[in-house]
Amino acid sequence: MATLADIRAKLKEQEARSTGSTRSGGDNAIYPFWNLKESEQATVRFLPDGDKENTFFWKERLMIKLPFAGIKGDTDSRPVQVQVPCMEMYGETCPILTEVRAWFKDPKLEDMGRKYWKKRSYIFQGFVKEDPLGEEETPANPIRRFIIGPQIFQIIKGALMDPDMEDLPTDSLNGVDFRIIKTSKGGYADYSTSTWSRKSRALTDEENDAVKQFNLFNLSDFLPKKPSDVDVKVMQEMFQASVDGEPYDQEKFGQYFRPAGLSAKTGDPVTPKAETPAPAAQPVATEAPKVETPAEKPATQETNNSAEDILAMIRARQQK
Repeated sequence: MATLADIRAKLKEQEARSTGSTRSGGDNAIYPFWNLKESEQATVRFLPDGDKENTFFWKERLMIKLPFAGIKGDTDSRPVQVQVPCMEMYGETCPILTEVRAWFKDPKLEDMGRKYWKKRSYIFQGFVKEDPLGEEETPANPIRRFIIGPQIFQIIKGALMDPDMEDLPTDSLNGVDFRIIKTSKGGYADYSTSTWSRKSRALTDEENDAVKQFNLFNLSDFLPKKPSDVDVKVMQEMFQASVDGEPYDQEKFGQYFRPAGLSAKTGDPVTPKAETPAPAAQPVATEAPKVETPAEKPATQETNNSAEDILAMIRARQQK
């Protein structure tokens, strides 16, 4: 098992690199903290990854959202969104980001670039100690999974780098609980006041028994399956169709990637859908959108350029 020193060293290594340059969920294991009411807080206790080769007690997930105006052939369809894995999650070059990255060199294309930039989240596991949601049904296995966004993750990471934290927060004897606190800011859910408990707490006999009985999850099992060469080509075609304003083509793409809730017409999708919070909870449940860009630039105001003008500029770049 990794030590706190190992985690700190790995985090510093990642910071140095950045500055220098799923399995489908159906077991109800994900704890939907985004359904908390404003000012409510849930207390959780994170556990180590079942994969002992993982230095951290989380796994990073990188996804790209492709918006479509509707579904081809369905005149009554509403706008839909398809999530695809970013190839950088697997240590490879992402063809979509290679295209999008160049857009940030042009101020007129920055907003479009942010729209298609990778979205980062983290998968954790642990116990729910205080649950204001009062879930009617909970899984038999009390070890839950948590989909954590960048805002909460920065709080977790900041504490790990604090020299005053002497033990791993996942330590069975001297670990600490974490309080997820939901407020609101600018019309979005805000979790910036979330914090670690000030007192350490040993796992209870019940919690230790649960770990022995059910075992820890290998968090990498809940990352999307690595896309094949065919999948990558399909992702590029979907990206092009999305940018060009075309509707989602279920006949063409349905076997590979599809919007949440839309069944495939033929066979099973090649790439399993990533484990995500319920789409219905997105407007009020997720963190205020913070889109990472190559330079972490602040959001710009809307330009006067029409969508057609922007698409024309993108196509012109592609032809160079």
